[in-house]
Amino acid sequence: MPDITDKIVIIGAGCFGVSTAYHLLERGFTDITVLDRSPVLPAPDAASNDINRIVRSSYSDIFYSRLAREAISAWKDREIWRDTYRESGVLVLGFTNDAYADKAYQNDIDLGATLNRLQDAEAIRNVFSPDVPTASFENNSGYLNKEGGWADAGQGLSIMLEMIISLGCKVLSGKPVKCVVRDVAGKTNGVQCEDGSIYKASTVIIATGSWTPATFPDDTAGHTSGLSTGGGRQCVAMLQLSEEEAQIYKDIPVILDLYPETGFYLFPPTDKGIIKMAMHLAGYTHMASGISRPRTVTDDPVNGLAIPKDNVYQLRAQLRKYLPKLAEKPFCNTRLCWYNDSPDGDWIIGRVPGDPSLILATAGSGHAYKFLPVLGRLVADTFEGTLDPNLAAKFALQRPYHGVDGSRTGMAVRELNLEQLCTQDDLRAYSNET
Repeated sequence: MPDITDKIVIIGAGCFGVSTAYHLLERGFTDITVLDRSPVLPAPDAASNDINRIVRSSYSDIFYSRLAREAISAWKDREIWRDTYRESGVLVLGFTNDAYADKAYQNDIDLGATLNRLQDAEAIRNVFSPDVPTASFENNSGYLNKEGGWADAGQGLSIMLEMIISLGCKVLSGKPVKCVVRDVAGKTNGVQCEDGSIYKASTVIIATGSWTPATFPDDTAGHTSGLSTGGGRQCVAMLQLSEEEAQIYKDIPVILDLYPETGFYLFPPTDKGIIKMAMHLAGYTHMASGISRPRTVTDDPVNGLAIPKDNVYQLRAQLRKYLPKLAEKPFCNTRLCWYNDSPDGDWIIGRVPGDPSLILATAGSGHAYKFLPVLGRLVADTFEGTLDPNLAAKFALQRPYHGVDGSRTGMAVRELNLEQLCTQDDLRAYSNET
């Protein structure tokens, strides 16, 4: 068992990194350092720093359903999380038409979630206030999970950063790590930053999200086929409501369409009247030296937030299927949100084979943030050697991949074409677009 005085270095101050630090500190470990490349925390281009993230328990894998319900219970503690979590409910569309949605529904039922089954278009429309101009929802079915909603992702991450600092964690921003340092026997014993500084550690935990494969190619090669991807389901568009419109739409639920090859989701308006939408698709790669790496506003301050044009039109077409009046408004912003994906959608949490002092905690696969209050427990259990063997196998770096992420079947990853990124003209309002 590790000693509570062991030096632990965590690379990355996103949801995996800060949640891991928190759970280790809660267990009494006293010498934890978190290093992050960004001079500002939370990092402006981190996937876990956003205006909102869906908080849902509707998973086809009951492990995630159960863990999500535990996370939701934690989110409700307003003394800790203040108003980070908003329980708007989650409208899940696709029930009886998709195996993933069917299993997710059954898991929610089995775990005692408060659900309203919606078998026809009228039942779905009745979820919304009469003042909300919805589409017909013809040929749709689904259910409303009242025990879910969304979280202000940036606020939640900031709160957890504050918590770990108050517990004695050393959090150092503007410290991009160049490489892992090893002793003559090949065992990890620290990290070296790009500025030449070295931080010694008995254990290093890499929690660098979509930057992992490109930043640590020698440490991840051969251990995971996770990809840094950033489009489709991670292509985000936003629109600004007027005060009057915000009042009309303020009580809508999160809309999550699980129909195959659709994957559209939309949030209620934020306190600033912004509605965000995206699509849960396979996404894009951005290859550099044979490895996919993120391309963000940090790399390109002018066009770093732009998404492919076809995704802009796709998002607007999907929006028209549910809330047609909003589809006539201009988009005010877009963003490519980069994730590190595993082929099966399960996270990668485990020690690197042959180097027991190095742990990977990554491959959030677009569904890690909702677990922020509890996610780090899995990494802490891995560190202490107490993780359930079945979960250790589920998250293992060298696990066999028997299938693909069930929420993204029939989808293919594409390379990002920088010549096809949207312009301001593509974001303008359309009254009649096909």
